[in-house]
Amino acid sequence: MSYLFWFLLALGLSAILTPLIKRLALSWRVLDNPSISPRKIHVAPMPLLGGLAVFGAFLITIIGYIFISKPDFNIVPLKFFLGILLGGGILMLGGFLDDKYNLPPKISWLFPAVASLIVVLAGIGVGIKYISNPFGSPLFIGHNFSLFTFNFSLSALLVWLWIMGMVYTTKFLDGLDGLTSGIALVGGLTLFALSLNERVDQPITATLAVIFAGSLFGFLIYNFHPASIFLGEGGSTFAGFMLGVLAVVLGAKIATALLVMGIPIMDVAWVIVRRIFYKSSPFEGDRRHLHYRLLDIGFNQKQAVLTLYGISAVFGFTAVFLQSLGKLIALVLLFCVMIFLGLATVIVYKRQHPHIPDLFDYAEKEGIDPNQKT
Repeated sequence: MSYLFWFLLALGLSAILTPLIKRLALSWRVLDNPSISPRKIHVAPMPLLGGLAVFGAFLITIIGYIFISKPDFNIVPLKFFLGILLGGGILMLGGFLDDKYNLPPKISWLFPAVASLIVVLAGIGVGIKYISNPFGSPLFIGHNFSLFTFNFSLSALLVWLWIMGMVYTTKFLDGLDGLTSGIALVGGLTLFALSLNERVDQPITATLAVIFAGSLFGFLIYNFHPASIFLGEGGSTFAGFMLGVLAVVLGAKIATALLVMGIPIMDVAWVIVRRIFYKSSPFEGDRRHLHYRLLDIGFNQKQAVLTLYGISAVFGFTAVFLQSLGKLIALVLLFCVMIFLGLATVIVYKRQHPHIPDLFDYAEKEGIDPNQKT
């Protein structure tokens, strides 16, 4: 019942804060204008900054949890909570500046980098010495090394890279109404369920995960198609940040997070590789992502989003009951699903548009909306 209470409290706060943040975004003219890029699929300017509502609900509920439930800081130290909240605040600041002033990638990446560094300095994941190996003995990652006058541990570096990877996955995923917030919600609920598994049994982490999920659910009410507000830069990066942090706090349950976010991660990796191959910036958005491909072959926004929700939920909740080898097999199967989806969208697209080799490349070249009827 306590989990339900914290979930509903976060949900209620988020549902109350979102309309208020929407008014602020409209008042401050922090809007996503579809005219600035042909990859935008909404037709009218949309308020951003929705991540402030998610983070605000999360912040208030976490503070309430600390003062009311008085969690055992010997299990999850207070500095972990402070690191998560401070890191989230840094993301909100960077997100606001990016949404308002459209920061260049060489500046905007600093905010996730600092936020990820803060949780590492708070000690999250630094004490991890081994990671699971489905083929034998656990792998040791407790090595220490020096760079100039600073000492680092391999585990700290890996945790920083992991969180940064998750941040950019959800950032690039944020292309359809409710897509990032919904999949992050699935991830939060999956990690909540894993926290309650008798093999893990971490009630404090379970509460963190369920508060995160509730904060997203309250926002998703307004963000699902047709959305009235978007997450914005701060919200899209905070979603990945929290999923990455929760997976580490749970004891390096990286495989579970990978199964929830597997399709988006592989999609982002493929798109970045393709951008580099074609000598374009890996940080500039385009319409080559899988969710745009699904729209191109005839899916509407709800169908595309619900399809990706379903894949994440099936693989994520299955992972709760799998051991290391089972998760590896599931990851291989998920990779096969991604390959199938990628090939299927290309084949169907070519049959529907035999005279246009690639609708997205064509649209970008001509500066038109690839979803408009011609």
